[in-house]
Amino acid sequence: MPRIGPLSIALGALLLLAAATAAAQAAAMRVKDLGKVQGWRENVLVGTGIVTGLSGTGDGPGNRATRQALSNVLSQFNLTIPPEQVSSRNVAVVMVSASLPVFAREGDALDVTVASSGDARSLLGGNLLLTALRAPNGRVHALAQGPLAIGGHRYDAQGNVVQKNHPTAGSIPNGAVVEVGMATEAPAPRSQVTFVLTEPDYTTASRVAAAINAQVGPGLARARDASGIEIQVPLDARHEPVTFLARLENVRVEPDRRARVVINERTGTVVSGGDVRIARVAISHGDLKISIATQASVSQPEFIGRAGPGVATALVSNSQIDVEESGAVDFLAGAGTVSDLVQSLARMKTSTRDIISILRAVKAAGALHGELVVQ
Repeated sequence: MPRIGPLSIALGALLLLAAATAAAQAAAMRVKDLGKVQGWRENVLVGTGIVTGLSGTGDGPGNRATRQALSNVLSQFNLTIPPEQVSSRNVAVVMVSASLPVFAREGDALDVTVASSGDARSLLGGNLLLTALRAPNGRVHALAQGPLAIGGHRYDAQGNVVQKNHPTAGSIPNGAVVEVGMATEAPAPRSQVTFVLTEPDYTTASRVAAAINAQVGPGLARARDASGIEIQVPLDARHEPVTFLARLENVRVEPDRRARVVINERTGTVVSGGDVRIARVAISHGDLKISIATQASVSQPEFIGRAGPGVATALVSNSQIDVEESGAVDFLAGAGTVSDLVQSLARMKTSTRDIISILRAVKAAGALHGELVVQ
């Protein structure tokens, strides 16, 4: 057998170290992907508008809000029509909403969401008239108008209805123009900034502070709690806060992940981290189906001759109950991960909803070492 020299051992150790370093770098994320600087937030804008050009699918003539709104619009063009004389199924009153970014400036375009607020059957083919979008303080920040993109339709005639998706809500890409922006400069304090994690976690906050101190400058960052990291701005960087914040955003750190399994019984979806652990557990799962069929029949005494007094037609119900139980699934799961359990059950041709029931039972038994989120 050939002898392994010290040089070969050293080379092997270096290769293992390089592989571990590459894996750690692959798992590391930028700080900007984990949260944001405190004070950076989008602002909600909302307004009430009118959609025109509908093909008889708008609000009904009895909708007073629609009649009043259309009368107000026509009055701006020197057309004075009382609201009670307005009657049209080609218009609809809608609620218009948009999100204003923190660094939005005059002239920027925003996406707009439009939803019917009346009894319109469909907004397909409609065009939104000029609508002012206001912030909660009542100030107008943007103006919206344009044709709607619905992504669905509804057609009905003589009681027959054909509908696809949801035709009473739509959007206008780049349908609003910002008139008043929120800020012109980065809202960064002169001496320090606070970085806020999207998902609060003490371990991740500590790692972010340590990574900033190692990659930007020692003693700059301190984890205040599970969500906030206080970062001191050096004296030479206070005149260039954008450059300093750019360095902070590109600091790489490996965040800690919570053991969490998310299940959705409505859609039959199971999403789990690959490292969510389970203890050794025995599983026995069966499928019980109960079918109840009821058949109604009418007893008519007149058909068999003259009926006596007190004899009348009766409705008789005959019910049949069928119980079917399929073979149970017996499974002994050793200590491993949720991913291993799901893959094993899938190989046994267990349905997704049965897997969801099994996961809930495993959690109730205390064998699932993680958080189970049911949507």
